[in-house]
Amino acid sequence: MIPADETATADRLSEATVRVAIVDDHESVLLGLKAACLEAGYEVVAVGLTVPDLLRALGTRPSDVVVLDLSIGDGLSVTHNVEAALHSGASVLVHSIADRTASVREALAAGAAGVIPKSAATSTVIAAIATVAAGGVLNNLEWASAIDADAEFSRAKLTARERDVLHLYAAGLPLKLVAAELGIATPTAREYLDRVRAKYVQVGRPAPTKVDLLKRAVEDGILALGENTSGR
Repeated sequence: MIPADETATADRLSEATVRVAIVDDHESVLLGLKAACLEAGYEVVAVGLTVPDLLRALGTRPSDVVVLDLSIGDGLSVTHNVEAALHSGASVLVHSIADRTASVREALAAGAAGVIPKSAATSTVIAAIATVAAGGVLNNLEWASAIDADAEFSRAKLTARERDVLHLYAAGLPLKLVAAELGIATPTAREYLDRVRAKYVQVGRPAPTKVDLLKRAVEDGILALGENTSGR
């Protein structure tokens, strides 16, 4: 289920043209998703049965989102396909069957912005595309399940105060308001955030941007699915 704030994102983008590229080696799925995107008013820039096929079709044309199936029989790794798609300048939305948790985890680690199951309603997929096109991430149940299924997932050992700062900042508060909420100075809050980033680097999960910190907060259970405090 897409949280309400993500559906709102789709509404905000309704007047803009979302540029979508699609990779799926099942022609019926490919054509169905293309038709749904066109009906939603999106521009389908290119489609392909594999990522190399897609990149050739794209050429130099930009796209906002690559919707990527993970079950492609192309002999290439999930990491390779996600990174190649990201290299085109687009965000990556994984569109796959629900039981491929290992592949989903690999895709998220490689930089995918989220995962949407093929069993999801078309309207949910369209809303997810809009969210990712706007630079957001899908902190949904499929994402959390993929993380929970990975027994070797390395969690950063954050202190209680570091977790508090990360929770509020990742949920949408500016750093100044994070500091006010916790009763600390803004430079102190920034120092805690720097420590958080350093600890994630130490466990091989760097988080240089605010979106990356949101991912880490959800992955580690610090931020609830769909939680957002930016409006308060």
